[in-house]
Amino acid sequence: MKTPLPIAASIAQRPGFGGHAWAFLHYALGARQLGFEPLFLDRLSAGMAVDDNGAPSPEAMRRAVDWFEDAMALTGLGDSSSLLLDDGETVGLGRDEVREAIAQAPALINVMGFLTDPDLLQAAETLVFVDVDPGFTQLWSELHGVDLLAGHHRFASVGTNLGSTSCPVPTLGREWIPIRPPVALDRWPAGDGSARSFRGVGSWRGPYAPIEHDGRRLGLRVHEFRKLAALPRRVEASFEVALEIDAADRADAELLRDNGWELLEPVAAAGTLERYRDFVAGSGAEIAIAKGIYVDTASGWFSDRSACFLASGRPVLAQDTGFGASLPSGEGLLRFATLEEASEGAERILADWPRHSRAARELAAEHFDAGRVVGGLLAEAGVG
Repeated sequence: MKTPLPIAASIAQRPGFGGHAWAFLHYALGARQLGFEPLFLDRLSAGMAVDDNGAPSPEAMRRAVDWFEDAMALTGLGDSSSLLLDDGETVGLGRDEVREAIAQAPALINVMGFLTDPDLLQAAETLVFVDVDPGFTQLWSELHGVDLLAGHHRFASVGTNLGSTSCPVPTLGREWIPIRPPVALDRWPAGDGSARSFRGVGSWRGPYAPIEHDGRRLGLRVHEFRKLAALPRRVEASFEVALEIDAADRADAELLRDNGWELLEPVAAAGTLERYRDFVAGSGAEIAIAKGIYVDTASGWFSDRSACFLASGRPVLAQDTGFGASLPSGEGLLRFATLEEASEGAERILADWPRHSRAARELAAEHFDAGRVVGGLLAEAGVG
């Protein structure tokens, strides 16, 4: 019988967000690649499934459960997953089976500390907190006096510069293991998209406000995107972005459209796991614009979306967040800090797309392969 390796993260709460689901499923697929029996854990309360007015909704609950089950089925995790509901009910494995599996595992990987059930957490030999939102995680804890990391034994972050002198994000007294977003390479075959098509996926603002810290305002993607709005005017290529942007931001939407961006409805463009994968494979390259907080703190953050583009042999033109300190760039992956550098990077990709495409896939295999990432995390955490 294979050794279980539980991974806890939130998928059910965001039906229609294909990229969000893939980001966490890759941890489970990496565990399987290493020979473990992955166990995917999620939780869903009535307050997480609400209608447009913010009220709990049975229809929203059904949609969330269906989304979870579909994601598990597509990735072969239907028999090794559990969605924890109110009053101790579950979808998938029952609580007793889950607790037994956790107790047998060398560690429980808890993405953003999403699993909070005391009974299940106490069953784990080693709790590994995985931070995928560097800066927000640490500053929320510091500014509000609430330790979001309490009870965990090891700590990892895709902010690979945490703890370095170049990154002002507080470490909260923890030693942070640097990791890259994992991607299961066999799930991302090369597509046949046009080389002259740059695509992106993201939210304009997201659910959180900017953070004030040490006299600095650490912003969101909106603040960086505005600086780069003129990019399509400078490059002879199409620029398409599946952008979650509120109707209240119509002035910004018009700014983007006036500059040549094609704004796609995210659910229609990438609202299932399969549709998201097709959206990536059908591109020529990714244009990756980061949240201001990642840029301003030079945290080294790198997008799980970009890892998927690289795995599909799609070059990535990414805003610099300091990731160049530990990740090679120049072929397949190009960094930029200004509008001028973004324009130059796009032209370089277009001038020799086949070379950059090959380099992108090679980068994914070397630095983002799910088995390597999860295996490295366990080894660094001392629970291999």
